[in-house]
Amino acid sequence: MLGAHCQQCQTSRDGITRHTLSTTGHKLGDQESQHLPKIDRSFCSIFVMFEEIVKKFKVEYHAGGSTQNSVKIAQWMIQQPHKVSTFLGCIGTDKFGGILKKKAEEAHVDAHYYEQSEEPTGTCAACITGDNRSLVANLAAANCYKKEKHLDLEENWKLVEKAKVFYIAPISNLSFLHKDIERVVAIQLQKILTLNGIFKKFQSGFHGFFITVSPESILKVAKHASEHNKVFSLNLSAPFISQFFKEPLMKVMPYVDILFGNETEAAAFAREQGFETEDIEEIAKKTQSLPKVNKKRQRIVVFTQGKDGTVVTSGNEVMIFPVLDIDQSEIVDTNGAGDAFVGGFLSQLVYDRPLEECIRAGHYSANVIIRRAGCTFPEKPDFH
Repeated sequence: MLGAHCQQCQTSRDGITRHTLSTTGHKLGDQESQHLPKIDRSFCSIFVMFEEIVKKFKVEYHAGGSTQNSVKIAQWMIQQPHKVSTFLGCIGTDKFGGILKKKAEEAHVDAHYYEQSEEPTGTCAACITGDNRSLVANLAAANCYKKEKHLDLEENWKLVEKAKVFYIAPISNLSFLHKDIERVVAIQLQKILTLNGIFKKFQSGFHGFFITVSPESILKVAKHASEHNKVFSLNLSAPFISQFFKEPLMKVMPYVDILFGNETEAAAFAREQGFETEDIEEIAKKTQSLPKVNKKRQRIVVFTQGKDGTVVTSGNEVMIFPVLDIDQSEIVDTNGAGDAFVGGFLSQLVYDRPLEECIRAGHYSANVIIRRAGCTFPEKPDFH
């Protein structure tokens, strides 16, 4: 998904009102918004709004989506060689698809997109009013990924076979990382950017999330990882994933070696699983104990808590890792902090570094990202 972000100009409140946005919410285009609970249900054209934003403001385009963010961060942390990170997703044959490919190339990510003409490239505009942000998304091509037309192709499956670590966030696309001939594969279960609380519902069910758009792609990679003793990681992504996508989520859970999430997502998962506890450390332990296919690897559970310590299960213990201190006045934008944490974590995991080092890199990456607008970063990391 391509993100359009205006750093130097702010969206006027008149624009927010005319397009019936919430200053702290999210919006999907027309048809996509009809069945969304607790967010704007108006039917104004998202395309008109995009045209206005592009014409009136100086915008910056970024290759986005939760997993693509994480893979960009991992590549940034690794630096050399370039294209250690590989991303598989779906775009349209339009100008935004061209921009997305260019932006992925600039981030040194090895992107392999399934290009189709049914839908345009998915886009999201970040509209800023003061300290508030409204995210306006058009999923479009995000719903069009086809396993048999892309993942199953010999040249793409070879990328999976070369990988040793896989990552999935149930609201985006498919990505990988590699070191030399080894490769980490980050799979974003869904091809949309990470907008907590946004999903698309039609009479035939829920769509717009890779976990429902192409669950067969997820399971194919998950089984491959398990059979070859590779690391398969998943992110809970948003509370509603555990609620509305419980069945497909739990079909993949037995293959998960590392589970990521935040405290809110952990609580929602615990409620849906009937854990009967709100204690995050207990939730982590119970999650770790869920059935698992690959017995050679004990599941690791990683729950972030914003400014509070990150909860991690390792072996039979639960550890708390404090985050890096930051003055509240230095925080510019917390969107993408979770994606950045995972990216930093993966950047060390691909080198088989200790769990503690992976956590430290995750905290560093998140600390850098929240000081900037959007999921952006300086030229080089200062991580030692």
